Amino acid sequence: MSESQSVDASEVLVDEIEHSMDNLLMAFDPRKNKLNWLLLAMPVAIYATFTHQGGLAFVFSMIAIMPLAFLMGKATEEIALRTGEAIGGLLNATFGNAVEMIIAGLALYTASQNPELLETMITVTQASLIGSILGNLLLVLGLAMVWGGINHKEQYFNVDAGQMNGSLLLLAIIGLIIPSAVHHSGGSTTDVVNLSHYTAIVLLIIYGLALLFQLKTHADVFATKGGHSEHEEPHMTNRNAWILLLLSTALVGWMAHILVHSLEDAVERWHLPELFIGVILLPFFGNAAEHFTAVIVAGKDKMDLSIAIAIGSSVQIALFVAPVMVLLGWALGVGLTLEFGLLETAATFISVLVANSLLTDGKTNWLEGTMLLASYIILAIAFFQM
Repeated sequence: MSESQSVDASEVLVDEIEHSMDNLLMAFDPRKNKLNWLLLAMPVAIYATFTHQGGLAFVFSMIAIMPLAFLMGKATEEIALRTGEAIGGLLNATFGNAVEMIIAGLALYTASQNPELLETMITVTQASLIGSILGNLLLVLGLAMVWGGINHKEQYFNVDAGQMNGSLLLLAIIGLIIPSAVHHSGGSTTDVVNLSHYTAIVLLIIYGLALLFQLKTHADVFATKGGHSEHEEPHMTNRNAWILLLLSTALVGWMAHILVHSLEDAVERWHLPELFIGVILLPFFGNAAEHFTAVIVAGKDKMDLSIAIAIGSSVQIALFVAPVMVLLGWALGVGLTLEFGLLETAATFISVLVANSLLTDGKTNWLEGTMLLASYIILAIAFFQM
């Protein structure tokens, strides 16, 4: 190779690196995505933490999680474009609900290190898991149906995929109801804890089999219109996508750490019920970016994709995240069970029934979405008054 060719190759390599870095930095640019302006909440949360302003730290760490969750989703999407369906689906399953996993995991670790916070942290962990299921089933799906119904008189979707996810949710509800039934039938705390541990293992096995069914043996049943097309090109390199994913995950962990440790101050300062914070506030901010995506694609008449986001996320929480948290609590010596409380269990059971009943005919309209939103509002009021 001549000296001039070597110089040209070096210049091309430098240009590629610069272009690659530009694409990575562009992911944080608020001019490209206005949600990135909320990243300014991060330094405020950090400052409030060091100055011991717990209430302020709680609010701004919760706000900062919104754009960071969006960046995690963007990175996962970029990586999935370069992988097969199985790996892409597994990444989405793992990182799609990473915010809930991080918050719940940190709460359990805090409980294991500070016994005086045990009850509060278990309540918040269980409430945030239930809140994610309710938020996706009622709020996200309701908003998607309303917005889609405003733009299109009727929208149609894959009935088989919807019914399969609905059946998985009903199975998960059994895992919540039985421990409560054992407790109220005179079973001891030890019985409920042991039952929860073994039930969590069964649910994780079912989740693994559901992934196999969805991504391998019956992938055609779950194929969604409006997903990534074969010709869609990634906008950043695989290396940069992984950098973005790991960086945003680390920052979410930092903000979740601040959030969990300032929660007690927020409860005392504003007299907010712990159930309301866990069921309504944490899932709303943690899943805001995902909610936005589901609603937008519904407006484009892509209800298959919208329902896959909303219902699929609920299935992941119920069959994967919740059992993993129970087993993590087992490992940490924290008595987290699948007995989530009478109101939480009843709310989840009713929500699954309502959502399943509206998805049986393969079509949606704005009135059905309004029914789901009304159910969510009623439940939010109930949890606020607890």
